[in-house]
Amino acid sequence: MRKLELDLPVLLPEVPGERDLCVTRLLSALNAEGGIEKAHLKDGTPPQVCIHYDPDQVALEKVKAIARRAGAEITERYRHLLLDVTGIRHQRHARQVGAQIGKASGITEAVVSGTGVARVEYDTNLTDESAVLAAVRKTDIQIMGDATATPHADHDDHSGHDHGPGEHDHKTHGGGHGHNHDHSGIFGENTELYFAIGSGVFWLVGLILSFIGGVPELVSTLLYGIAILLGGYFILIEAFQTIRQGKFEIDFLMLVAAAGACALGEFQEAALLLFLFSIGHALENYAMGRARKSIAALSDLAPPTALVKRNGSTSEVGVAELVVGDIIVVRPNSKIAADGVIISGTSAVDQAPITGESVPVDKLPVSNTEAEVDLDTLPAEHRAFAGTINGSSPLEIRVLKLAGDSTLSRLVTLVKEAETQQSPTQQLTDKFERYFVPAVIGLVFLLLFAFLVIDEPFSKSFYRAMAVLVAASPCALAISTPSAVLAGVARAARQGVLIKGGRPLEDLGGITALAFDKTGTLTEGKPRLTEVIASGEATESELLTVAIAVEELSDHPLAAAIVTGSKERLGSSASIPAAENLEALTARGVKATVAGKTVHIGNRRLFRELTGQEIPTDIDQQMAKLEDTGNTAMIVHQDNRYLGIIAVMDVARPEAKATLAALKEIGIKKMVMLTGDHQKVADAVAADIGITDPLGSLLPEDKVAAIEQLRAEEGMVAMIGDGVNDAPAMAKSTVGIAMGAAGSEVALETADVALMADRLDNLPFAIGLSRKAKAVIWQNLVLSLGMVVILIPLTLLGIAEIGPAVIAHEGSTLVVVGNALRLLRYKGPSK
Repeated sequence: MRKLELDLPVLLPEVPGERDLCVTRLLSALNAEGGIEKAHLKDGTPPQVCIHYDPDQVALEKVKAIARRAGAEITERYRHLLLDVTGIRHQRHARQVGAQIGKASGITEAVVSGTGVARVEYDTNLTDESAVLAAVRKTDIQIMGDATATPHADHDDHSGHDHGPGEHDHKTHGGGHGHNHDHSGIFGENTELYFAIGSGVFWLVGLILSFIGGVPELVSTLLYGIAILLGGYFILIEAFQTIRQGKFEIDFLMLVAAAGACALGEFQEAALLLFLFSIGHALENYAMGRARKSIAALSDLAPPTALVKRNGSTSEVGVAELVVGDIIVVRPNSKIAADGVIISGTSAVDQAPITGESVPVDKLPVSNTEAEVDLDTLPAEHRAFAGTINGSSPLEIRVLKLAGDSTLSRLVTLVKEAETQQSPTQQLTDKFERYFVPAVIGLVFLLLFAFLVIDEPFSKSFYRAMAVLVAASPCALAISTPSAVLAGVARAARQGVLIKGGRPLEDLGGITALAFDKTGTLTEGKPRLTEVIASGEATESELLTVAIAVEELSDHPLAAAIVTGSKERLGSSASIPAAENLEALTARGVKATVAGKTVHIGNRRLFRELTGQEIPTDIDQQMAKLEDTGNTAMIVHQDNRYLGIIAVMDVARPEAKATLAALKEIGIKKMVMLTGDHQKVADAVAADIGITDPLGSLLPEDKVAAIEQLRAEEGMVAMIGDGVNDAPAMAKSTVGIAMGAAGSEVALETADVALMADRLDNLPFAIGLSRKAKAVIWQNLVLSLGMVVILIPLTLLGIAEIGPAVIAHEGSTLVVVGNALRLLRYKGPSK
């Protein structure tokens, strides 16, 4: 059996990982081909498609052709749109609309969130974008910024993401304003709330007057009638819309219950039912609106205009008009309008809106303002992000990304996509509802005929059936999980943590072990000079001077650390002689001439060969001691004498020790470090910062195996790295967490959770928030289901009537939403 590997990006441009739907389709297409025995995604950076085939059945070139054809077909064929929509009244309505859109020809998946985001996957062989948009327009929601709509609502755009050749599109459909089908009217977006309050006022006045002698009963009945009209107005609209779709939702059933009460002459109870139901809906919409605004606020972080320098003059333009290469001027204490590189000015920039960093970050201009900039290697002090806030000094920034491609724009898009991703608990409750609602309707139907079995009038049977209907309606259950997920994702985004939907939000709270990449995650990823030990009669100053002279000529990764650290120790006034004739000695060190004297810097092997003798005992022991603590130690030798030892090490991040201690406090007992460095180095770093299980000398495939073993032992494991080199191991973990995602598109796309700042500080916050969200979800489920379990028997036995049932029903819905919104105020693990 032979094996062929093809780069995945060649087949599916811009598709980052195996969790993408198009990757699944590609593998399915390949596995269906004759002669190909198995196709799967192989770990690597970038990921590769691994194809097992029988050479007796199919030739190598044909396998290549099949793979490329399948990849091309899929990249051209499957696409998806992310649409901002209005008119979503509640979570159940969002689910109904998604199901309605999904029935259209060529649409493979349609999900609508309660916050007004629709994600539609479609097959271009069967439909096109215009047909998809038409399918959305056929529902009772409206695409924001839709030119075909009546002008009323705020202008916005929608993003289209496709897997077409080499691009993830972000399109804008403007040219008009969408008509807002939310429950609005003469009093604006809170009209439903005002109607509900009015209903309650008229009901209460009617109730009071009914107890006053001399007041005709007709007056109270008239007031109840007005209360019924005000409370039932929006419920009637919603019921009519669902009936047109062939569905009978709780709104229609509540109207039936109210009409039945009126038919029995119970106008007061009918008014109370509709008042409480309408006030519950209005307050639920109001509360959910707060969570929506928390996410929508992300879109407003970037300023609408920018000061741009063109042709020697400065003018104000819209951010959409900026092009790559433009120079923008950012005034003190104003927002930065685009992602770019600092070319002039120094200032402290507040990056909290994007990365969650609490302390402003010092920004400096690059040394060569004309040079091409590599975003992947651009240091943080030279980089600016749209939406961050400049400090007290002006800056000039060269634009590196268009407005639609900025880190902020991508963050907003990914958060919106996260809103459409269901959590396991939500999937479970949705499945439960599909069986529960028909069962309730069946039970209510049977109860209508209870008078045939029990000696009671039909009116009593009808009343009992309506009470059971009210008691068993699953409003609280429907909103319990989505509200918590929405609030959790919104709160995380405000802290600079991107959580991609309900599944990672729930899973992160259940992890029992954490695996860390070492270099760049637990350590700074930049070696530093850590020790200088002069030997014999040599002085530290002499040792450092010679080391600087030689290493300034070297391009070895450790050379810069030696030069920088040595200059810091010597001070700016030190005089450094010029070195010449630098020669790299493979696997041993370097050789150069300084002031006419030959200098060697390197390891023990170099000096055994050079002197023909063993290293002096004191130097050997000092080197061994440094190496045991994770340092890379080098001997400096000039002519015939040893000047001493210099040592460098990739030091731990300043926040690493405190972060790991905080993780231990919140119950993460097993923290594993994965590194390709020697085990001694791993042990030294682990002992310094508090890692429980350091694993050194690992190849990339060993890291994947380590994660698999850890999952077998612990169950749920999170892997944290930079999202690029660690992608294979992260893919094998329960939750993949990427650090420094604000500077890495790959990290933003591939991770389940992305820490926008290049710091570990937010990790305890993210885990704590996830645990809190998980607890809130289960609290909501217990409350919503518990209320149903209690109320159904009480109404069946006639103990609870319609009034108490609707109070308990609407009360539980509001409590569930309010409980979920507590996540918006989450501060982090208690100290």
